[in-house]
Amino acid sequence: MVESALGGTVGDMEIWINPACSKCRSALTLLNAEGADYTVRRYLEDVPSPDEIRQVLDRLGLEPWDITRTREAVAKELGLKEWARDEGSRERWIEALSAHPELIQRPIITAEDGTAVVGRSEEAVRDALSR
Repeated sequence: MVESALGGTVGDMEIWINPACSKCRSALTLLNAEGADYTVRRYLEDVPSPDEIRQVLDRLGLEPWDITRTREAVAKELGLKEWARDEGSRERWIEALSAHPELIQRPIITAEDGTAVVGRSEEAVRDALSR
C-alpha cells in the first residue's frame, strides 16, 4: 500500500463529519448498512491542515470555494462572497478553511480508489462506496 498524506494508506475510506449534521448522520447510517470499512474524522475537532485540504480538493477535483459553506456566520464576517475565485486566491481560501473548519462542506468521503465525494445525498455516498 502507498502511504497517503491524509493519514493511513491509499485505499482507506475516511469520512469527515460534524456529528450535529443530519447529512453526516445519514451518510454514516448508509455506510454502516453497507458494511463499509471507514474511519471517522470529526473535522471540527481534528482540524485538517492546509496540506490535507489541498489533497482532498485534488481528490474531489474541486476548488476550495466549491466546498465552502458561504452561509455560515464566519463566512459573512470574512466577506467570502466578495473573495476572488481564481488561482491567485486559492491559497487564501484554503487557509480560511483550515482556520475555520466549520466552513468546510460536509460530509466529505475519501473513497478507496483515491478519489473523494461530498456525500450530501444517498447517491453520492453510494458513489463513494462503489469506487
